[in-house]
Amino acid sequence: MKVRSPLSLALLSTLLLLYSEGKTIDPYKVLGVDKNASQREIQKAFHKLSLQHHPDKNKNKGAQEKFAEINNAYDILSDEEKRKNYNMYGDEKGAPGFDAGHPGDHGGYTYFTSGGPGQSGFTSGPGGWQHMGGQGSSQTFSFSFGGSGGSRSFGSRGGPSSFGFDLDDIFSGFFGGGMKDRGQFGGFGGSSRSQSQSRSSPKSIKAINSEVFRKEIADQGMTWLLLSYTPSLQGKQYYESSVEEVANLLQGAIKVGSINCETESSLCKDLGVLPGKAPRLFVYSYKGTEKGSLEEYRGDLIAKNVKTFCQDHLPRFSKRISLKHFELSSSNEGKYPRVMLLSTKKDTPVIWRVLSGLYHKRFTLYDAEVHDVSDPTVKTLGVDALPAIIGWLSNGEKHILKSGISVKDLKSAIKDLSTLLDSFEKKNRKAASSQTSKMQTDSTELPLLTASNFDAVCGDKTPVCIIGAFRTSRGREKLESLLSKVSQKSLSRRQNVASGSRDSVSYMLLDATKQPSFLSAFDKSGFKSSDTFLVAYKPRKGKFAAFTGDTTVEEVEKFISFVLNGDVQFSGTRQKPVLK
Repeated sequence: MKVRSPLSLALLSTLLLLYSEGKTIDPYKVLGVDKNASQREIQKAFHKLSLQHHPDKNKNKGAQEKFAEINNAYDILSDEEKRKNYNMYGDEKGAPGFDAGHPGDHGGYTYFTSGGPGQSGFTSGPGGWQHMGGQGSSQTFSFSFGGSGGSRSFGSRGGPSSFGFDLDDIFSGFFGGGMKDRGQFGGFGGSSRSQSQSRSSPKSIKAINSEVFRKEIADQGMTWLLLSYTPSLQGKQYYESSVEEVANLLQGAIKVGSINCETESSLCKDLGVLPGKAPRLFVYSYKGTEKGSLEEYRGDLIAKNVKTFCQDHLPRFSKRISLKHFELSSSNEGKYPRVMLLSTKKDTPVIWRVLSGLYHKRFTLYDAEVHDVSDPTVKTLGVDALPAIIGWLSNGEKHILKSGISVKDLKSAIKDLSTLLDSFEKKNRKAASSQTSKMQTDSTELPLLTASNFDAVCGDKTPVCIIGAFRTSRGREKLESLLSKVSQKSLSRRQNVASGSRDSVSYMLLDATKQPSFLSAFDKSGFKSSDTFLVAYKPRKGKFAAFTGDTTVEEVEKFISFVLNGDVQFSGTRQKPVLK
C-alpha cells in the first residue's frame, strides 16, 4: 500500500480550503458594483480592475489572486443565468452542492500584453491563475480545480511539479483514480463541454456567416469590428467584452460581429481571418479605397486603443476642400446631389466620415474648415451658424439643410443627419422628376410657324404638315393642347426634323392674324370665318385639305387618319404659301 506524504495531505487540505473560500466571494463586492448594476456598468468595472491587477503590470503580492477573483466575478455577473442563480442561491450554478462543475472547465480568460495574441499573457479562471508563455514556451503555472483536462500542475506543462509530486497522485489516493480518469471530485462532474463552447456571444455582437457578410458588410459603406475565433480558444470572453465596449464608445459609427471559424471555416479561409492560438480582431475598412478590405488589429487589447484603430479606418469619401476654390455656381451640376459640411474642425469630423461611407453612392460629399460665420464665403452661402450642411440639387438649386448643428451623442447625431440626407435625396428625386416632365412638355411644345423656321418644320422633306391656325390667344391654347394630345396618342409628331426623320406627320401652329397672305394661298378668303381651323399641307405635292369643324380630340384624330389613309380630298394650292 502506497503511503501518502503528510506534506501532500496538508497541501490538498489547503487547496480544498482555498477552493471553498473562493466560492463564497461576493462578485458584486469584487467588482465594486451595485446589485442592480447594468451590464455596461459591470463591463466598465471589469475592464478597470482587470487592467489595474493584470499580473504583467501589477507585481504586488496578491495581485494574481485578485486578478482571478475579478475574472470569476465577471464570469458570474456577465452571464444572466449565472447572475440570477447567484442572486437566488448565492452560487452561480444554482442550489449549492448539487453540481460539482464541468470536467475540463476552469473558466479561463486570456489577457494579452503588448505583444498581441500568441505572444504572452495570463489565463485566469475561478479559483486559479495561469501564466502562459509566448510562442515556443512550455512554461505554465496554474492553480485550478478544472477536473479532467483542466489546469492542475505546479510546473512545466504536462509534467510533475517542482514540489516533486503530481496532483494526480493526491487525488487518486482520495478518490480511487487519477484526474484523467474521473470527473471532478471522483466522478460527480457534469458535462465535458468547456465554458467557452457553451457560452454564447453577447447579443450586441452579431454572428456572421457568409450570407450576412455578403449582404450587410461587403462594400456596404459601414465600418465593422469583427472577432474571429474558435470555441476552444481561451480569451474569447475578454475579446468579446472589449468589442462590446468599443461598440458602446462608437455607437452608430461602427457595427460589431464575430465569426465562429469552426462552423464558418470556409468564410474564415476566404477572408484570411483564421485564428491561431488566440482570437483575432479585424476592422472592415474603407481607409484606402472605395472598396472595403479587412485590416487586422495587432495592438494591446485595450478598448481605447481599439477605438482609435477603428476611427482611423472609418471611410473618407468626403472630399476636403477650400471654399476659396470651390465652384459654387449652379452650372456645376452632376449626376448626384451635392452636400457640404462647414465646421471649425481641422480634419473631417467622425460623424461626417461615417455618413460619407453610408451615402457615397447617393451623394457627392464635401467638407471644409471655416473659422466663423463672418467669413465672406460663408456669408455668400447664406449660413448664419456653424456647423452647417449645405445641399445642391442635381439641377444646381442650393438649400441650407441645417445650421447651428448640436450633437447629443454620436449615435443620435448620425441618425438625425441620416434622416436629413434621406429627406434631401427625396427632394432631389422630386425635382429631377419635375425637370424630366418639363423637358417632356417642352419636347411636345408645338413650333409657331415663321419665315425663319418654315423650311425646317414644313419643308419639302415633310410628307404632311398639320397646321393649327388660330386668331385669338384662347384659340392658340386650345389648339396647342389638342394637337399635343393627338401627337402623343396616335401618329407621332416628328421629334427631330433636322435629322431627316420619316415620321408621317409634323404638327405646328400658325398665327392667322399675322399671316393672311400665307393662308390665302390655300383659300381665297383665308378662312376668315373660323377662329380655329386645321390645314393638312403636303409641301412636295403642293396640295392641301382643310378642317373647319369642331376642334375636339376625336374629330381631329379622325381628320388626320383620313389624311394619311387617303380618305380625304386634297386640292391644289392657289400658289406656293410664303410666310412673312
